[in-house]
Amino acid sequence: MKTSLIVTVFVSATTLAVSSFAQNSPAPGGKVSNSGQVPVPANAGAGTNASAPGQPSAADMQKMMAQMMEMSKVNENHKLLSSGDGTWDYTVKMWMDGDTSKKPQESKGTAVRKSIMDGRFVQMDVTGKMQMPGADGKPKEMTFKGHGMEGYDNVKKKFVGTWMDNMGTAIMMSEGTYDPATKSFTYTSEMEPLPGMKVPVREVLKLTDNNHMTFEWYENQGGQEKKTMEINYTKKK
Repeated sequence: MKTSLIVTVFVSATTLAVSSFAQNSPAPGGKVSNSGQVPVPANAGAGTNASAPGQPSAADMQKMMAQMMEMSKVNENHKLLSSGDGTWDYTVKMWMDGDTSKKPQESKGTAVRKSIMDGRFVQMDVTGKMQMPGADGKPKEMTFKGHGMEGYDNVKKKFVGTWMDNMGTAIMMSEGTYDPATKSFTYTSEMEPLPGMKVPVREVLKLTDNNHMTFEWYENQGGQEKKTMEINYTKKK
């Protein structure tokens, strides 16, 4: 199964390279590069082992495969994400209008972080209780469930993440960086709670120590960034 997948991906990448070459083919004697990584000759060289015009040579395909395998390796960035594996109790504070001087709406829950795909990704499953307006407009306690995925994209050289929960139907995607001086991840993304209402979002996750971490959510309201959520996590013993 694993070998078949690698071959499939490689064939797809080769096809894309050939397609890109065909669309950008220069005048005879010229050269073009596939995605700036592996040079693809514009014309086949002389000899019986030469590849057909418009196709990468066997040597180029070998280089592409080697590069793809290198890009699939787990490194220190993935291990950094895995350091948060475990079960965490959390407390959420929310300020819907972004006015942190007011008393926040608070709720609690549990988050379980687990490394998957041989350490390449970390998934987080969240379950908690929170007050939401019911059909009659009055506050009602509801069960909140969320699912997040984090990883480090070796090609983009960025941390990446997705989030979905039972309060909506969208999958939010984010990209970010890590600052070792503050032990903090900073992600940027965009949410669209209503059609056409696109809201820029900034998320900051700080690894305070092995047993504590904090999460802050900032969103743009009327052209001004405001903090609307804070989560404090404590790892269960």
